[in-house]
Amino acid sequence: MKHLKTLLFAVALFIGSTSYIDAQSNVAHIDTQALIDAMPTAIAARSELEKLAKTYEADIRTMTTEYQNKVKQYDAEASTQTQEENQKRMQEVATMEQSIRQYQGQAQQDLQKKEQELFTPIYEEVRAAIQKVGKAQGFQYVLDSREGSGTLLLADGKDLLVDVKKELGF
Repeated sequence: MKHLKTLLFAVALFIGSTSYIDAQSNVAHIDTQALIDAMPTAIAARSELEKLAKTYEADIRTMTTEYQNKVKQYDAEASTQTQEENQKRMQEVATMEQSIRQYQGQAQQDLQKKEQELFTPIYEEVRAAIQKVGKAQGFQYVLDSREGSGTLLLADGKDLLVDVKKELGF
């Protein structure tokens, strides 16, 4: 009888540990950012974005230099001009400053739009590849292991939401 209890305990322990190991094997992880950083299409997209950003920066520097030169010139000539002429010049300088700010804002929006346009297909390609590989290798869950991400990339396992709601009575 004592041997039977020991045998049953050993079998239960073996089944429990195999279930635990089996449950663990249904979960995988991947660092999606490292994957994207290594992709040639992402490298090319980043390069394109950097070129566009440098173009905008050069334009803004040119506009700012022109603005600063105009301010210096008008300051130097202010004492020799009429009050009315100085008012016109102040208005012109204010308009230039506002124009520079608008251009900066538009440049930022254009860069964000371009980034989204370039990277959305890359993110979709990565997600599809992760799902394909995860399913092919029998994983029910694939998690993004990037620090602070907590993103679930594949979920083929049982969703317990309905059962837990029942247990809680709603």
